[in-house]
Amino acid sequence: MKKIGLVVKNDKDALSKADELESWLAGRNIEVFRRNVTFSEPRVSHKICDKSHSAIENSVSHGDEPPNDLSCVIGLGGDGTLLSVARWIGGKDIPIMGIKYGRMGFLAECLEENLFGALDRLIEGRFSINERMRLHVRVVREGRERVSEHVLNDVVISKSAISRVIYIKTNVDGQPLTTYTSDGLILATPTGSTAYSLAAGGPVIHPDVPGFILTPICPFTLSNRPMILPDSAGITIQIADKSSDAMLTIDGQNGVEIDYKDIIHVTKSKHPVQIIDLTNLNYFERLKTKLMWNGGSNN
Repeated sequence: MKKIGLVVKNDKDALSKADELESWLAGRNIEVFRRNVTFSEPRVSHKICDKSHSAIENSVSHGDEPPNDLSCVIGLGGDGTLLSVARWIGGKDIPIMGIKYGRMGFLAECLEENLFGALDRLIEGRFSINERMRLHVRVVREGRERVSEHVLNDVVISKSAISRVIYIKTNVDGQPLTTYTSDGLILATPTGSTAYSLAAGGPVIHPDVPGFILTPICPFTLSNRPMILPDSAGITIQIADKSSDAMLTIDGQNGVEIDYKDIIHVTKSKHPVQIIDLTNLNYFERLKTKLMWNGGSNN
């Protein structure tokens, strides 16, 4: 470990701990590359961009690329910060780790009071890597690519008018699946199966399962149920009603307004995320803890 990235939520306690952490790492001759991040409502973009650039602003670095020589990136702030870190590193194979502040999360590795013990293990190489799949979402309008993003948790298409449902025409591998009449549609990875998709009635999927989920939000037709698709599938989505305006949101943070002229393509990303694991807890222990499930080996 020669150089570590540090992405910090704009929170008083997190910023103070980050200052302490920088000094601690400097005392071990480890260089720190630091970025602060502010979260609010999802940002909305109206911009059209060329094929090589996303229309959605990066909430961490505002265009700055992470250095290629980072040994890892640590996010101080919880799951939202870690999701921003995953988007910031893009297609780079840089391991990431989250430190929780506030509410308990699924992705962040440890609580802030255990930070320095965790960093000792990290520096000594006493950790494993969990590889998590991502989705690649592209939004194309009249032949021009508006958005190209890698997504760790989920892509959400939702209505922008409170009182209206939207009609979402969905194809799988070029074949029509259905037109959802609903408040929206969630496309979630196994990692994202415990986030918004779970709240909308979707299943929990083990991160080693090679698939992703289509979860309709409050479907008008009760037979429209969540569906698990293989990770080899290609999804094409389009708003079917010319009068409807909708929003596409990425990992609950940034978004772009869409309408019937936009074609949304979702496939498995070629760039999985490498998440540092220091606890060696199995997935089911984590799941029981985070979802507060009862039961154990003797029950």
